Amino acid sequence: MAPTAASVPLPDQADVVIIGGGVIGASIAFHLAEAGVRRVLLLERDRPASGSSGKPIGGVRAQFSDPLNIRLGLRSLDAWRAFARRPGADIGLESVGYLFLLGDATELASFAGGVETQNALGLPSRIITPREAAELCPYLDPRGIVAAAYSPTDGYALPKAAVTGYLRAARRLGVTVRTRCPVTAIDTTDGALRAVRTPHGTVHTATVICCAGAWSAAVGAMAGVDLPVTPLRRQIALTGPLRPAPPRIPFTLDFASTLYFHNDTADGLLLGLSDPDQQPGFGRRFTREWLGPFRAAAARRAPELARLPVTGGWAGLYEMTPDRNALIGEADTPGRFLYATGFSGHGFLQAPAVGEIVRDLYLGRAPFLDIAPLTATRFDGHATRREAHII
Repeated sequence: MAPTAASVPLPDQADVVIIGGGVIGASIAFHLAEAGVRRVLLLERDRPASGSSGKPIGGVRAQFSDPLNIRLGLRSLDAWRAFARRPGADIGLESVGYLFLLGDATELASFAGGVETQNALGLPSRIITPREAAELCPYLDPRGIVAAAYSPTDGYALPKAAVTGYLRAARRLGVTVRTRCPVTAIDTTDGALRAVRTPHGTVHTATVICCAGAWSAAVGAMAGVDLPVTPLRRQIALTGPLRPAPPRIPFTLDFASTLYFHNDTADGLLLGLSDPDQQPGFGRRFTREWLGPFRAAAARRAPELARLPVTGGWAGLYEMTPDRNALIGEADTPGRFLYATGFSGHGFLQAPAVGEIVRDLYLGRAPFLDIAPLTATRFDGHATRREAHII
């Protein structure tokens, strides 16, 4: 019988050790192996997609304010649309669009500027009227908004299916995937990486890539690298099947309140809100206290949602950085310690592009995008860039 990923023998040596089996680590493993990199080992402390990548549905979009995030989103959208061919898996992609509801002139001005930047980079987003927004999303009460920002090519997909697809292809290309194998220490000598230690053995390597999501700060500390990532619980609720079944609607977000909702995969709706009272921490238990603020916000924007039942939900961790932008780069010391983490809720949607970028960083060639503004050292007294169009 073939060994399970938890019983795969741990090699004594690897050219690259990837720490983290979520969608970022899986994408990087696939892209490295596809480029011909040998002896790639991916270590996951639990199971693949057991962290943030395990959420039921993940948004995919390029509707951002920062050109860096727009380009990461556009590149990734192309890859998500081609995923059935490369690497080869059905991820349940639904290109229903993203619809941001704008409640006043200040929000409208911000998103109008974003649309101008997005259009210049090739995203067909636009500002639409309240009536047009209600035609796209019948739950909406158009009287409470001044406009909406809509991008028809955005949507959502299934993160766990994407992780599975990437890792299946990576294994075919020679990547070793070991689960239930946490990293306990990283050995360095004379400014260089030497080995990664686990409860199941030591792997000698000269390259580590940290993709540990909410746990990245601890992994970075093992190598003496400061990765300013803070875990923050985020929750979603599910209505279960509704009768009649909901209409097909965009991924709809109210910018001011952070309320959001969209179809699920079982004739129901997925409901969410960014709870302002949530404190940082690693807790991942689903609770219901945030449903009160959600229903209050829904009563103002989409009244029917305020009365819908909730049959269950999901709680996971966002990996937050101070400016809510990703950390992507290579540490000056020790060599070679690369990282791709801190996506602050955007890791799934940016994963294909990030896999390409980290592959190129490892191979010493210029990525399609200059990621210097995303290096972890940007917080060392320098100005940072903040993404405006997130909740």
